[in-house]
Amino acid sequence: MTTHWPTPGLGFGGDYNPEQWSPEVWDEDVRLMTEAGVNVVTLGVFSWGALEVADGVFEWTWLDRIIDLLHRNGISVDLATPTAAPPLWLHAAHPGILPVNADMTRHWPGARLGWCPSSATFRRYALRMTKALAKRYAAHPAVVLWHVSNELGGGNGRCHCDESLAAFRGWLRDRYGSLDNLNRAWGTAFWGHHLADWDQVPAPRGGEAHNPALVLDYDRFSSDALLDHFLAERDVIREFAPTTPITTNFMVGTQQDIVDYPRWARHVDIVANDHYTIPNDPLSAQDIAFSADRMRGMAPGRGPWLLMEHSASGTAWNRVNRAKAPRELIRDSLGHIARGADGALFFQWRTSLRGAEQFLQGMVPHAGFDSKIGREVRELGAVLGRLAEVRGSTVEPARAALLFDDEAAWAFSRGLKPHNELRYGDEPRAWHRALWTRNVLVDVVPPWADLGGYDLVVVPTLFLVDDESAERVAEVTRRGGVVVVTWMSGIVDHENAVRPGGYPGAFRELLGVSSEEFFPLQPGERGRLDSGAAFHSWSELMDVHDAEVIARYAGGPLAGGPALTRRAVGSGAAYYVSCALQPASMDEFVGHVLDDAGIEPSGRGAGLDVVRREKNGVTWVFALNHGEGERRVAVKGVELVTGEVVDHELVVPGREVRVVRESR
Repeated sequence: MTTHWPTPGLGFGGDYNPEQWSPEVWDEDVRLMTEAGVNVVTLGVFSWGALEVADGVFEWTWLDRIIDLLHRNGISVDLATPTAAPPLWLHAAHPGILPVNADMTRHWPGARLGWCPSSATFRRYALRMTKALAKRYAAHPAVVLWHVSNELGGGNGRCHCDESLAAFRGWLRDRYGSLDNLNRAWGTAFWGHHLADWDQVPAPRGGEAHNPALVLDYDRFSSDALLDHFLAERDVIREFAPTTPITTNFMVGTQQDIVDYPRWARHVDIVANDHYTIPNDPLSAQDIAFSADRMRGMAPGRGPWLLMEHSASGTAWNRVNRAKAPRELIRDSLGHIARGADGALFFQWRTSLRGAEQFLQGMVPHAGFDSKIGREVRELGAVLGRLAEVRGSTVEPARAALLFDDEAAWAFSRGLKPHNELRYGDEPRAWHRALWTRNVLVDVVPPWADLGGYDLVVVPTLFLVDDESAERVAEVTRRGGVVVVTWMSGIVDHENAVRPGGYPGAFRELLGVSSEEFFPLQPGERGRLDSGAAFHSWSELMDVHDAEVIARYAGGPLAGGPALTRRAVGSGAAYYVSCALQPASMDEFVGHVLDDAGIEPSGRGAGLDVVRREKNGVTWVFALNHGEGERRVAVKGVELVTGEVVDHELVVPGREVRVVRESR
């Protein structure tokens, strides 16, 4: 179906939970929403128990009233199916729907996502709830978007119950067709684990060192089981709402995901994300950029996506949860908008007084709307109103891409490895940071993406890769582009089997090198190259067959051996980085690579983020200053945040954002 964006301008609002408040507060909330410029709120996410008060007994009065109240005041509704939080009466009647951990302990009622994705009983109740909701509200003019469940997998990403095991065995039958194929793919000859019957297939329960191929397939199965549930609810809604877009909120960040979002993305009408910055992250602005660049890489045609949730200030899930500094709320929100979001929504509208997240600050904090948060929410609403014309534009085409894959992450992170303390997302984020600090726009895309438009492709720790994706990477160099492949890439195939003949497996021929052995470093250990570059965590004993050695190891057991290489491929080039470079050394290396790719950075570690969005020949320049001092950008046009006319140079004060409709 052709998807229409749910709001006339940029979306602004957030989760609204009126069932936590008296009707007198509802009237005040709607007045304040109107004052702040809110145009859409998400209703119903955790309301199952308030809607179906007993088995088959529905109470709609309060939801009818609040939807009508919002509609009368010009505020649209993103209506969620409330299946993320089953009611306690359902858990009491059917405790078997609760997920089971790998150690075979069952979850207890009282948290979110307390259900097994393979549970037929839960599916029956969830679809009955979904059908009742969709039948009642699909035609309501306030409902502009449907929202299936909430953060699927956030509490039930891996269930190990017997029902899940039976579903896993069925999933394997469909995938492999025969036990012979499964035995070969899993290499069950190791440890004598040959499977003679489908009923012998185990789940990766307990804390044992399971077959990594089994574990990877269980991760894939678990993602597919959650997707299957999403599709079931989506299809019920579609019966009653054939043209209204349907989505669910992803949780895309810089580490591996619980489910395989890039493979899910084609099943939603609008890709939407929840993103919360980490208080002790010194580069939270880059974390926002990485997440947004990933979302843009999932959106059809790199088109608009929706920021479904982020925090107005302090959160509750970290060990220490600091409040956001003045202006940080506005800068964070516009950081997502700059990189392709057509809306910035929060969790939640009014901060709860009770419950697990009572200190996760919403748009109306405990201190009330006459507060730092309230004033900045009103200001953000006004700014987004002035930026309404940006909706429907797309971010300028990126010349650089970075490959990121959840299946590769699962394979990298599970099972015994030469270094078992490494996290998959750290190296991709490090390379992204080196490009971000130079203001080089990067699309973060899965390995199967079309790489035809990129001059530079970075392949960081892509542990698992299939032959087709490896060939797409090689094709970049043959047409004159530059590829950078790092350590722990191309090691295993799609079955999680090590590629023989030396590392980096799938990329050996492209790079003209092979590594014989891994030499991981101990925690805190550092090494140096003869170029002066420093590295940590990882090094390799490498042979060069058809490449230029750029730098060699300067000491230790690998002294004199090659560390960084470049192979010319026609007018293109392929680099191999066999060690984990320290930030300063990576910055220097990235500068060299960008020169090779012919990409001119627009900044150099200066804390100024400049991104352009385009539509119908019009360009908007977003300039986000993450530093204290003012910065300047050469641009002409009308600045939409303040309304000033910019003749030739835009001044961006410290910690501020400016958006210029550019004059040509």
